[in-house]
Amino acid sequence: MARWIAGLDGCRGAWAGALMDCDDPERFRCGLFDSVAALLDGPEVPCIAGIDVPIGLPERILGGGRGADRAARARLGPARASVFPMPPRVAVYAPDYETAKALSRAGSEPPFAPSIQGWNIFRYVREVDTLLRDRPDLRERLHEVHPEVAFHALNGLRPLGLPKKGPRRHEGLALRRRLLAEAGLPEVLIAARSPGVPADDHLDALASLVTARDILLSRAQPLPDPPERDAFGLPVVIWAPAPVTGASVALDRPA
Repeated sequence: MARWIAGLDGCRGAWAGALMDCDDPERFRCGLFDSVAALLDGPEVPCIAGIDVPIGLPERILGGGRGADRAARARLGPARASVFPMPPRVAVYAPDYETAKALSRAGSEPPFAPSIQGWNIFRYVREVDTLLRDRPDLRERLHEVHPEVAFHALNGLRPLGLPKKGPRRHEGLALRRRLLAEAGLPEVLIAARSPGVPADDHLDALASLVTARDILLSRAQPLPDPPERDAFGLPVVIWAPAPVTGASVALDRPA
């Protein structure tokens, strides 16, 4: 019996998705999905999906972010800036950026406001938060992951040293492809980027897929451990794949 898994990454108002049969990795599908539900309710009905979006929104934030944000930033070290600290739930549902900043400062200690980059992902956060509250049956299938946390683990818990954007993006993307291949993803899947999906979003979806696989196989690591819960019972945890020992592709340059 097939055991489908999936990875999702926000992409231009939609979702870059990758699905794979864990028992037959040559069976896969990549695409651009209008909603998270469209992938979860699709023909494969993945049993585990990793998604690069915060799940679990505390009513008040202490210490500069959710416990999951702080744990992921501590794990990444120099590359920690890729983890946006999430504000309290009320700020995520604010009608505009200025209101979100005010509500975040009022509901956090020490006070902080979300960056404009953080504000731009709140629509994805609201979609997933609403879906999991409306459909509790999906809570065992959909799990928060973070691509850079995943790549860091696949690189032996060392910084990659090459960004996925900017002048050296081609080197950074090549490094990430190599790590995904060494993690066991078929080369044909790594190359199967769908039309309209940028290269970095496709690779991030695949990193989420690798984490979903390790969750299914009970070898993924929770950040923090044990996971926390918000007022609706949603887990506040970022899952990381099992670290790859002996990885030799890390570079010494700062990310």
